[in-house]
Amino acid sequence: MTSEMIGKILERQRRYYKSGVTIPVSFRIEQLKKLYAAIKKYENEIAAALEADLGKSAYESFMCETGLVLSEITYMICHTKKFARRKTVHTPLSQFASHSFRQPVPYGNTLIMSPWNYPFLLTMDPLADAIAAGNTVVVKPSAYSPKTSEIIEKIISECFAPEYVAVVTGGRAENAALLDQKFDFVFFTGSQAVGREVLRHTAETLTPAVLELGGKSPCIVDASANLSLAAKRIVWGKYLNCGQTCVAPDYILCDSKVKDELIAELAKQITLQFGEHPLENQDYGKIINEKHFNRLLGLIDEKKVVIGGESDEKTCRIAPTVMDHVTCHDAAMGEEIFGPVLPVLTFDDFDDMVDSLKDEAKPLALYLFSENKDQIHRVTRELSYGGGCINDVVIHLATSEMGFGGVGESGMGSYHGKDGFFAFSHVKSVVDKKTWMDLPMRYQPYGSRFYDKLLHIFLK
Repeated sequence: MTSEMIGKILERQRRYYKSGVTIPVSFRIEQLKKLYAAIKKYENEIAAALEADLGKSAYESFMCETGLVLSEITYMICHTKKFARRKTVHTPLSQFASHSFRQPVPYGNTLIMSPWNYPFLLTMDPLADAIAAGNTVVVKPSAYSPKTSEIIEKIISECFAPEYVAVVTGGRAENAALLDQKFDFVFFTGSQAVGREVLRHTAETLTPAVLELGGKSPCIVDASANLSLAAKRIVWGKYLNCGQTCVAPDYILCDSKVKDELIAELAKQITLQFGEHPLENQDYGKIINEKHFNRLLGLIDEKKVVIGGESDEKTCRIAPTVMDHVTCHDAAMGEEIFGPVLPVLTFDDFDDMVDSLKDEAKPLALYLFSENKDQIHRVTRELSYGGGCINDVVIHLATSEMGFGGVGESGMGSYHGKDGFFAFSHVKSVVDKKTWMDLPMRYQPYGSRFYDKLLHIFLK
């Protein structure tokens, strides 16, 4: 799609938004219901597209993508009326007589740029939030997941007129053309490198943006942890979607006293969950493309592999892999892994380990497996990260009751549920001043001792 075509889409959306049709809450809820019905209608086609792009099973597709989207839409249908309502706030005596309130309003014309690893979830979740907040939307799905982009375009074109919600497919040229346009708000999910480019473009036009990025999310296992349960949950979260999850445990930081036992439990769980030959498991996904397949192979040090390491170039699959004796100088620790490779590092002193994490880039997620309340308290209070779990992984993002987002290098802003509604809204502060009374002490000429005393009384 050319830059001129994209400009025409946005111009039509500007006119549509200016007409005010998206503002009534009843309209927003009606659109959310249409979207919900269409997703239910095409549930099988969505699953087939995700299998084609990422090798996901139908079960995993519903658990991690379609089901979560339906849950978010349902939440928004139930809560949009409440979120959109103006909220009265306290008015100071100095502003008597008036009524003060905060009023959420849509940003207007918005852009959603989504990634390839959870292509349906990470497109439709923010779309539901944008619709609930009353915006028009241009959706740009990833070119790396073409089958899912096709079904997304089919659903959206069936539900909405393009002047309300439009889909732009394509690659880098289309991304650049979209970022050259002046939107009122941009929502981006993807890598830190592309996130920097998005922020450079939005900064030029002072456009607000939410960036959902990634990073190296540590998984801490201390000596008090239930190792068999920790291994079971780590294996599930790390190798879900073949490791291509932005909040997957990127590496393990394990107390050296329990490292060998933990690795033994990891080996046991990989076999239990994926079988003796994971590359033959039809429910195990695949790497998105050859480029990322080769990148991941470059991160594997065969001398340090203690579990897995096998790969199949024909199917773009890499077996669940664990590496031991890893240091910060290994290739796997130089970038976000984003694949089924799990390095294990150790520590001898918990407090020193926590202090060292304070010097690292702020991750999107952090996980701690521990039964030690003091150590849990220290990690949750002192370390800065987007979100995480105690004694589990990944599941903190699977709820509309909590916002999800990064901090620092892992992103800015959050969404899901209420946070999602307000991510796509501007909250105006308004004072409705009454005309039947006008207190005189703020006006010139100043100097009256009576008004001076009265002003001090009102401002106390």
